[in-house]
Amino acid sequence: MDIQRIVLFAGLAIVSYMMVLAWNEDYNQPQTQPATEQASTSTQPASTDDMTLPSESASGPDTSSEEFTTPEGDGQTISASETSSVSASDQLITVRTDVYELKIDRVGGNLIESSLLQHDRSLDSEESLRLLTNTSKRTYIMESGLIGRDGIDSKRNGSAPVYNASASEYELQEGENTLTVDLTFTTDNNVEVTKQYLFSRDSYEIDVRYQINNQSDSVWQANMTGKIVRDQAPDPTAQNSLGIRAFLGMVVSSPEDPYEKFDFDDLSENPINQSVTNGWLAFLQHYFLAAWVPERDQPAQFQSTRRGPLYVMGFVYPATVVEPGQTSEISAKAYVGPKIIERLESVAPNLDRTVDFGFLFFIALPLFIILDWFHGLVGNWGVAIILLTVLVKAVFFKLSATSYRSMARMRAVAPQLTRLKELYGDDRQRMSQEMMALYKREKINPLGGCLPILVQMPVFISLYWVLFESVQLRHAPFMLWIQDLSVMDPYFILPILMGASMMLQMSLNPTPPDPMQAKIMKLMPLIFTVFFLWFPAGLVLYWLVNNILSISQQWYITRKIEAEVAAKKS
Repeated sequence: MDIQRIVLFAGLAIVSYMMVLAWNEDYNQPQTQPATEQASTSTQPASTDDMTLPSESASGPDTSSEEFTTPEGDGQTISASETSSVSASDQLITVRTDVYELKIDRVGGNLIESSLLQHDRSLDSEESLRLLTNTSKRTYIMESGLIGRDGIDSKRNGSAPVYNASASEYELQEGENTLTVDLTFTTDNNVEVTKQYLFSRDSYEIDVRYQINNQSDSVWQANMTGKIVRDQAPDPTAQNSLGIRAFLGMVVSSPEDPYEKFDFDDLSENPINQSVTNGWLAFLQHYFLAAWVPERDQPAQFQSTRRGPLYVMGFVYPATVVEPGQTSEISAKAYVGPKIIERLESVAPNLDRTVDFGFLFFIALPLFIILDWFHGLVGNWGVAIILLTVLVKAVFFKLSATSYRSMARMRAVAPQLTRLKELYGDDRQRMSQEMMALYKREKINPLGGCLPILVQMPVFISLYWVLFESVQLRHAPFMLWIQDLSVMDPYFILPILMGASMMLQMSLNPTPPDPMQAKIMKLMPLIFTVFFLWFPAGLVLYWLVNNILSISQQWYITRKIEAEVAAKKS
């Protein structure tokens, strides 16, 4: 029986190690301090996310230093907007689509706020989730500009451009599939620049285009850049599971390395500066991301730097040259929204990898696809998890049946094992030999009782990643008190029921003759219950339903084997 004890210990150790290793290696993040709270200058009542205009922000752009370099070698930066004469009331443009409410700053034409209308800020909140924001407490914006020799956003060419727009509010109307917002600026030497934002219905993609009309007498030259600017504030959408946090940081994708992660420490110690073609860069938090995707086959210099307390990540194109009297267009694509696989796949290759299912992704991805399909049929993620559990149980039905038959036979020969212990209890070697001979004679696998748990561990861990990373399950209700399957049961009812079911299942197993092993088996339901207290409710639901199905299968097989043994004796 020593081998069984070793296997049980090894199984528990492997499960614990895999869970802790995966959580801490892939998702655990250093604790970051929120940005220093500033006193609001607004005359309106302040909320936790009151708007702070760039000219009012203490953490605005630092014009005393250069940021990104152009491929031609001269360092440039988007200039500060505090030199603008535009009043605060005229500065912002509001854009509404079916999925967005955005604010664009006329000074520089940057995206400084995005509310995701299909995602709530919290479970019981009626307020939409705000991803991009520029407030007294948080900075997370998407910048774009023209830098280089004649770039209107270059520091050496003066203050940031103040764009003109035909309206201060734009809205995607019913029956329309696209919405275009044109911002215009004309330089002193008669170069007309149109910064165009193109939005589409049911899409989190944003096309950003610069149209250059050179009506001057000289050649015009500049480089397009796109930047993600963020402070080091903690992820506001993070959900803890045993203290584990989702990855918070930058990801760079290139043909050579399709998914390279950088946390804040990495960005501070080793700034990025690499030439990439057909790649993308993004900033990730739990469930959501902001990304820049340069044009296909367009070389771009990916860079990162610091702007005071802010982290700046982005790209710079090679210079665009426009001859006098000619026009040209430069563009890039942005994505600001949830991490939904099918949406990300259509934006850029490998962008769907930001839905990080961990090292068992080859199991987790099919599980999610099946789970999503079940949800499409029943419309409830909890019911979908139950159906997935039934399917997984059916796949492992034969293996489980073999294991349960082995345990039923062990239960049937329990009196013989007790007899062997009485005869050879002092001679462990002889007792082990006699027990193995008995197992061979009765066709019993002594490791059979461990197989059901060990086999389904990869599925269990994979399902954890699915529940943890899938934004579709964020705030997804089941029934009664379970209103969010992605977080722990608020009343611990499911973990307690799971522990009770596990205890009932253990009662169907034969009592190990080894006292130490018997104690371990009795403690396992309690140990698992304590662990499951902090697991997502959806994961506990899976395990509970699996236990109920296993109990039914094991009870049936045990009764059948006992009947066969009784028939032989009679």
